[in-house]
Amino acid sequence: MAYTILLLGGARSGKSRHAEDLALAHDGRRVYLATATAADAEMRERIARHKARRKGHGWLVVEEPIALLDALRRHAAEDTFVVVDCLTLWLTNLMLREENAGAAVAELAESLPALPGSVCLVSNEVGLGIVPETPLGRVFRDEAGLAHQMLARVADEVRFIIAGLPLWLKGGADKT
Repeated sequence: MAYTILLLGGARSGKSRHAEDLALAHDGRRVYLATATAADAEMRERIARHKARRKGHGWLVVEEPIALLDALRRHAAEDTFVVVDCLTLWLTNLMLREENAGAAVAELAESLPALPGSVCLVSNEVGLGIVPETPLGRVFRDEAGLAHQMLARVADEVRFIIAGLPLWLKGGADKT
C-alpha cells in the first residue's frame, strides 16, 4: 500500500535526520534517493556528513539528480521505505538544465499514490524568508512553493520540521 510523507522545513532544521529516523523505524528495506550533486567543497562535505550518519544501517543509496520518478519506480516496493532527499535540489537541477520543473512535479504528484511502500519526501521551505533579489531566485521560490502545494495535496502526511521537532500539518495518527 502506498504511503507518502512530505517533510518541509528550513535549512538545518532536522528534516533529513527526521526522515532517516522514520526509515530506521521501518522493518523492511531502506533506500536513500539522493538528488544532490557534489559541485563544490561545501556540498561534498554536506554529502559526506549525510553518508556517515547512515553508515551501518543497511541503506541502499541511489544518487539521481534528474530522473527522480524513474528511480522511485525502480526502487519503491511494498517492504521498502524510500527517503528522497531533497526535492529542492532536484528542482534546482531541473531548472539549471532548463527542464520544465512544474511538469516534472505534476508527474511525480500524479504517480506517488500508485507507488508501493512508503516514500518520504524531504524539501526546503524557501518561501518564509525575504523576496529573492534575482529573477531566477524568485522563479525558484515560486516553483518550490507550487511543488510543495501539489505534493501536500497527495501526501498522506505533511510535517513541518523546526529545531528538529515535527509539527504535523496533515495526517499521521501517531504523533510521538
